[in-house]
Formats: sequence, C-alpha cells, structure tokens
Amino acid sequence: MKTILVTGGAGYIGSHTVLALLEKKYEVIVVDNFVNSSKKALARVEKLTGKKIKLYELDCCDKVKFSQVFKENKIDAVIHFAGLKAVGESVNVPLKYYENNLFSTINLLNLMQEYKVYNIAFSSSATVYGEPKSVPIYEDFELHISNPYGRTKLIIEDILRDFSKVNPEFNIAILRYFNPIGAHPSGLIGENPNGIPNNLVPYITQVAVGKLKELGVFGNDYPTKDGTCIRDYIHVCDLAEGHILALNKLFSKCGLVTYNLGTGKGYSVLEVIKAMEKAVGKPIPYSFKPRRAGDIPECYASPVKAETELGFKAKYSLEDMARDSWNWQKNNPNGYDE
Repeated sequence: MKTILVTGGAGYIGSHTVLALLEKKYEVIVVDNFVNSSKKALARVEKLTGKKIKLYELDCCDKVKFSQVFKENKIDAVIHFAGLKAVGESVNVPLKYYENNLFSTINLLNLMQEYKVYNIAFSSSATVYGEPKSVPIYEDFELHISNPYGRTKLIIEDILRDFSKVNPEFNIAILRYFNPIGAHPSGLIGENPNGIPNNLVPYITQVAVGKLKELGVFGNDYPTKDGTCIRDYIHVCDLAEGHILALNKLFSKCGLVTYNLGTGKGYSVLEVIKAMEKAVGKPIPYSFKPRRAGDIPECYASPVKAETELGFKAKYSLEDMARDSWNWQKNNPNGYDE
C-alpha cells in the first residue's frame, strides 16, 4: 500500500483529493497550517471514508518541522497543493506570495531529495497562460503572467523543469487546473472561502443563501456569445480523479509531464448563473459592473493530452456542478463554521 503526502490537504481541492486517495486504498499523510482551511474538512473526510488521516499541523516554510514528516514516514509520492492563492491579495502583498509559495516548494524538493522520494504532482494553474492566442488552450502554448500569484506558479514550474534536468530519477507531473467548482455529492465537504468569495460560484451560492445581497457581473461587452467572460469550469471531484491518474503516471516512471485538467468546454458567466438558478430554484439577483482589470474574454482547455496519456475525462456536467455547489452551501450556510 503506497503512502501519499498531501501538502495543503485540508483545503478545497486538497480535501476532495484526500477523499479520493483514501477511496483508492492509499495511505494519506496531510500537512497543513490551516491558514486557508479547516480541520473540520478532514474530520468529514474521515467520516465519509471511515479511515484515519495522519495529520501534521505545520508550515511547509518551516524546514525543521517539515523534515519530521519525512523522518517519521516512508513516503511514496507527494501531491503539493500548499500555497497562498488569492489573485487580488497577491497584487497587494507580492512578497508574501513569493516567500510563502516559493520557499515552501524549495523546502519540499530539498527534503524529497534527501529522503529519496522521487514522485511529485504539483498544483499549477491555467493562470500561467495569461491571455491565450486562441482557444482551446494546449499545454505547449506560450506562457504569460499578469499577477504575482500566477507568477509564483510559473516560477515553481520553471524550478521543477530545471530540477528535473539534473535529477532524472524524479517523476514530476505539473497539473494546470482550470476553474474548479462544485462539492462532494454528500454535501459534507466543499469550498469554504475566507470572507467575501473571490470566485464566481461561491459568491452566487452565498447570494442564494442570503449572506450576500447580489452578484456583480464584471463586464457584459466582451466579444463572446452573451458579452460575459467564458471559462472552463471543472467539478472538484473530477479534478481529484485527475490526481489519482497523475499518480499512476508518476509510478510508471514518466519523468517530467505537464497536463491541463479541464473539461474542454467554455461556459459564460450568465450560463453559470442560469445553471445555479435552476439548482437553487429561484432567481439569483445580479447587476453588471465595469470590466475587471486583468480579466480575459475566453479561456478553456484542450483536455486531449490528459485524456490520451492519463485516461482523464471529466464526467460531471455544469448542471451537476451547480447542484453539488448548492447542496454544499444550503447544508453548510457558514461553511465549516457551526
């Protein structure tokens, strides 16, 4: 039985991936400092699976404490989610993002090298593509960055590429996520943003549950089918399954590989609102606002490479994503806070 270390395993994508790992009979160790996550997410994963998660509450930037995890366990692979992730905040406090996201990854790679753990899947982002020359977006597109958060993802990708050249024994999967939404169908775990949500769907669900007054839609004059931005939304459980398939690839001794994890379909903001209204059973109040700096008109993945090489294919529809997002929110109006 293989043991997987999941950094940031109590977060939104992390907790769903930990659940999927346990269901596939992996042993799981979670490292999390709970800055943007909750221990209750892991307690609920344990409840759903009937299995215990080994947890270390620490910061990956603290190499001394982090080294204990490697000393005390035989680890077969790492899934590296840990990092700060708010685009807007990264613009205001760039050094915080560079320090946290880069140091934690460098510490991790040094420890993996020291303890001969040769498999890692890295949580990257479609942000690294910036405004693409065309859609769908393929993995070999030129990379452009428009904010410090995205730049930390690209720098880490570059670190992994450089590291791979001189450490051929390492197997590294760079996974570029598009827009994860949804929640586990049980309604027990889901997205739990701190304060006012930055992302579209949690904002909509908080409007629907009465926590926020209305949704602001940034721009209705884009060159798209209805004037609003188009994005590739992927169910978080599909994304979790992508990590399981990436592990299979790592264990086949693949060297360095890069994959988009998306559906290959683009949905506009208004289409998402419509799907959410259907799930909620009532209108979602919204109003149009001026365009937001940095937003691009259209962004969706080509999932062909991941499908061909990993066997990855998103199963959930937009309606499924809306249903599960609402199921989570209505059963947990305050997230993990009682």
